[in-house]
Amino acid sequence: VFVNNGLLRLNEEKEIEEMFKDNFKVDFTSINAVDQFLGKLKGVTDPERKRMIVGEEFIHVFSKFAETNGPFKWLAQGTLYPDVIESGVSKGPAAVIKSHHNVGGLPDWLNLEILEPLRELYKDEVRKIAKILGVPEKLFMRHPFPGPGLAVRIIGEVTPTKLNISKVASKIVEDELLDAGLYGKVWQAYAAVGDDRAVGVVGDERRYGNIVMIRVVDSIDAMTADWTRLPHGLLEKMSNRITNEIEDVTWVTYTISSKPPATIEPQ
Repeated sequence: VFVNNGLLRLNEEKEIEEMFKDNFKVDFTSINAVDQFLGKLKGVTDPERKRMIVGEEFIHVFSKFAETNGPFKWLAQGTLYPDVIESGVSKGPAAVIKSHHNVGGLPDWLNLEILEPLRELYKDEVRKIAKILGVPEKLFMRHPFPGPGLAVRIIGEVTPTKLNISKVASKIVEDELLDAGLYGKVWQAYAAVGDDRAVGVVGDERRYGNIVMIRVVDSIDAMTADWTRLPHGLLEKMSNRITNEIEDVTWVTYTISSKPPATIEPQ
């Protein structure tokens, strides 16, 4: 069951459906829950609340599907060990850095048991297993993407304008890395957007638009990460494309904060 919550990469819902139909012999069901998720996120600015809302809505969607098509016994989740650590529920001492909707169990009323085969593994270990199992490299070498999706790459309220900016700008960043032969050499790359705006000039006209933040990092297991020293010419190409192709953007910045003290995702 694939849930389109409207918080995915650009055109990802179509790519996922084609990916499953071409590579896996499974019954694929797609649920359009865009209005449901975005409606619940309207007006919400707190990052932890956004994460909780996304998790709650996933449960509601699965529950409704199970009532109509069940009964089902298991809910499989792709939880990784960094998710567990950041949520503060690992075996050792750990503070809650960010809540993850796939960590912490399900409500009793859902009447499903959790299956988490990857819970104690890191991303690099999962990729090694995927390669052994014959999973297409295009799938297991994709960059990590947060469970709450673009809700945590958008600072402040999730709006249609900021969603479009994040989707299109992130696609530009990924495409330019692919063209430069660097996509597979970095851990993660995307573009974030917030509420801050800046003045720009288009032709002879003043434009007051959004500020986009490009984030590219190197890592092995996502527990620590260092910002990637990209060639200045490549950053210039990314910036020019973003400001030229997205009408609402006037400024582009590059984040040079490592983890720690920053985290890979802004929220």
